[in-house]
Amino acid sequence: MTERTFTLVSHHLCPYVQRAAIALEEKGVGFERIYIDLSAKPDWFLGVSPLGKVPLLRIDDSNGRQVLFESAAICEFLEEVLPGPRMHPTDPFVRARHRGWMEFGSNLLADIWVFETTIDTQTFAAKRQALASKFVQIEAELHDGGPFFGGVDFSLVDAVFAPIFRYFDVFDTIADHGVFDGLMRVPAWRRSLAARASVRSAVTADYPERLMDFLRKHNAIMLKGGSIAA
Repeated sequence: MTERTFTLVSHHLCPYVQRAAIALEEKGVGFERIYIDLSAKPDWFLGVSPLGKVPLLRIDDSNGRQVLFESAAICEFLEEVLPGPRMHPTDPFVRARHRGWMEFGSNLLADIWVFETTIDTQTFAAKRQALASKFVQIEAELHDGGPFFGGVDFSLVDAVFAPIFRYFDVFDTIADHGVFDGLMRVPAWRRSLAARASVRSAVTADYPERLMDFLRKHNAIMLKGGSIAA
């Protein structure tokens, strides 16, 4: 097998970067990380990132250097070319369902973006309710035995949702927003993911402080008592 070295071009808070980092760790592959400032993107980055976004996965081997962009494409590539635990189900129908739930996770992240950055109380309450409703849908989908999305095996769906729950690890220190009220499987899944080594190592130790600073810079309503449920 061709020997490859991997470099993950990252931002400290990006949940999509975390997906790729988790997948690399689960595959047991060593990799380097380069962090960039998305408010002052370097020219070299813009030259290889068609969308101007992270993550990028830089792959060096005897044939030269190649670059992949978009977290879903990166994770699928890693699943296809690397040995190690499989992170997609073997059954085509179940695998397609997993891909659908990965997209559901991306949709959830769009709601979280508004939830954490809005300065409007009504918008905050509406997004809180939207998030709660979506987690009710996830609750119904989760495997009875756990501990992960599809059962005992860690999958790419887990890699997608672990960064989502990490947001709430910080949000919960501000107030109880009630997003997980009445749920049993989702909180248990959240705890299992938080304990996973690949999930813990996907961010730097100062992630909570960086996220709090991000909320302050956006004058987020959740820092001003905007946690009252709708």
